[in-house]
Amino acid sequence: MVSLSGISGRTVRHCAELAADLDRRGVPLSLLLTPRPTHGGRLDAGAPVLRWVRLRQSTGDALVLHGFAHPDLPGAGWVAGARLWRRAEFSALPTHEAGLRLLAARAALERLELRTDCFAPPRWIASPGTRTALRRHGFAVCAEGAAVRDLRADVVHRGRVHGVGRGDVAEPWWCWALVTGVARAARRGGLVRLAIDAVDLARPGPRQAVLDAVDIALHHGAEPMTYASFVSAARQDPPVVGEAGRRR
Repeated sequence: MVSLSGISGRTVRHCAELAADLDRRGVPLSLLLTPRPTHGGRLDAGAPVLRWVRLRQSTGDALVLHGFAHPDLPGAGWVAGARLWRRAEFSALPTHEAGLRLLAARAALERLELRTDCFAPPRWIASPGTRTALRRHGFAVCAEGAAVRDLRADVVHRGRVHGVGRGDVAEPWWCWALVTGVARAARRGGLVRLAIDAVDLARPGPRQAVLDAVDIALHHGAEPMTYASFVSAARQDPPVVGEAGRRR
């Protein structure tokens, strides 16, 4: 599974280029969308970036709700020389508050003419209250950092997210770690999950690392899928999960 976050009017060109490269490999995308991103204000249903999202969804990509309103960058500023970090939006919410945010997020999506029952919390961290609220509001999938939760069949598919970290000096190491980590997971027959932020696609290193990781996963027999693949499974008999976490 390849997921793409940070989708906006500023990054849509790079998103489209990645999508085209993956189309040639037969690999769909899971599009992580925040309906009310604080960095760009409210989205409009007629915006070109949303037309692109709807087009991709109609051709097989999956739409995944990625929180309601959270910032691009985790840093909240500097106080007394120390960096403050904002808590991830759904990482510590109780059930009631998480439910209110989910209702608002779904309403915002509907105004944008979009629907989904897949959810990926910001920074891949969901509180127990968030999981309860997701079930109550009819969501089928919650994608977290170390696993994908099939909320309807109550099955956990183990497999951690592989991504590219930040930092110019460490970028070559992050790219190497992405490719080698994906290769290791694919060789073991486990669930292979790649996550890319659209802002990183403007740099050749991370972009090539994602394509190399996809190629090596396919080489080891990985089967392309999206987070929506777990939705249809949840509506049928619960899948049997092997020791490596592969759905059978």
